[in-house]
Order: sequence, then C-alpha cells, then structure tokens
Amino acid sequence: MSGTLYVIGTGPGGPQQMTPEALDAVSKSTDFLGYGPYLDRLSLRADQNRIASDNREELDRAQAAIVRAVSGTNVCVVSGGDPGVFAMAAAVCEAIDNGPDEWRAIDVVIVPGVTAMLAVAARIGAPLGHDFCAISLSDNLKPWDVITRRLKLVAEAGLVIALYNPISKARPWQLGEAFDILRNVLPAETPVIFGRAAGRPDERMLVMPLGQADAQKADMATCVIIGSPETRVIPRPGKSDLVYTPRFISGEKR
Repeated sequence: MSGTLYVIGTGPGGPQQMTPEALDAVSKSTDFLGYGPYLDRLSLRADQNRIASDNREELDRAQAAIVRAVSGTNVCVVSGGDPGVFAMAAAVCEAIDNGPDEWRAIDVVIVPGVTAMLAVAARIGAPLGHDFCAISLSDNLKPWDVITRRLKLVAEAGLVIALYNPISKARPWQLGEAFDILRNVLPAETPVIFGRAAGRPDERMLVMPLGQADAQKADMATCVIIGSPETRVIPRPGKSDLVYTPRFISGEKR
C-alpha cells in the first residue's frame, strides 16, 4: 500500500505565514525532502527524517520523494512560499508524468501556501489590486529572449509585474536589463517595490520610481513588483507610503 505524497510551502519565511493545512501535512509525514534552508523552517520530531538537497535538484528530489511514497511512506516535499509558484509542485507533476505507471497511483496532496508576491504586496499596500502577472527572471529553464519578450508584452498590456528570482551571482545583469526593457514601455514614475524577506527578521521594503530603479537593491531573497501606469503611491506623514493599483482603469465607469 502506497503512502501519501504531500507538497507544501512554508510561506515567505515567517512562521506565522505557514498555513494550518501545511502544518497538518507536516504532522502526518515521516520523510521530508527539500532545500536545506526551507527544511530548517520546520520543527520536526525525533521520528521524522530530514533529507536536504541543493535548490537546483528539483526533479531528482521529486523522483526520490515519489519512490518513498510508493514504498508506503508518508512523504512531504517542502518548498518556500507556495509550492505551485515556481516551486516543487510542478516538478512532482513532471516526474509523475514521465515516470512509471505505478507512480500515478499514489495519493498526491498539494497544499497551497503564501507566495512571496502576496506577502510583499500586503506589506506595502495593494499593488496587485488590478490585473497582474508573475515572471521568473531565471533563464535556467527558459531562454532569456523568451523572458524579455514576455516582459515587453505584459508591460504593454498594462499588467503589474511580480519578478521572482530577480538576480544571482551567476546572472547579476538580468534585472538591470529587465528594467531597461520596461523603461521603454512604462512611465519613469511607475513605482517599483523591492520586497526582501517579507515576514522575516531581516525584512526590507523599498519603493522607488522605475526611472531610478537600481537592480543592486535586489538579491535572490527579493521579490520585485513593478506597477502599471495606474499604480499609485499614497504619502503618509510619519508612516510608510501605501502603494496600490486601483480596481478600475482611468476613464472607466466605476
């Protein structure tokens, strides 16, 4: 009899951002597979096994978890944020899709979580209040020219853009190039939010206009949100500004 394969997200990092459903999956599981820093966020019992691997080994991790579930173990695959947003749920589905038939018989429970763009948006106001999209700037799994074409098209369409994986040691130039592409489409005063480690002790929120946006303000723990031409900043004396995107388009009947 096979076990259950849970796929969970820990949220952006603060313990209060992990959902009760995810905590319940943790309590029911025996083996935990994930990137080490994500596993570190869990308080595991002595009888629960922690199997850490590199963050770039998603498919191998998914396959190893499935094999354990087929053998009868309740397994938990752990992501940060939401497991379905640039995370492990897709890798698990991909492994099942390309694996032996017996893998399709296991019980798979994908537990929704709080993804980084939602945590950053909540900290700063409501920049996702109208239509938006999420794009990963990592070109590990798709060509850079696909990313740049998508950036241009969604900016022209007036969508707020949440950028995941904005910068790394291996690709320190990509966020700056992304800003250059967007500056050719969007007004210079468009708000850009650098939301780092939302909900953690080292949290940092920074807002600046696109015309002055500095890619060096971001790292891999940062989610960058670029507003649309409709996005507004509300100054508040003595308090942090609020950034929001109205629910309506200018000139549209409310």
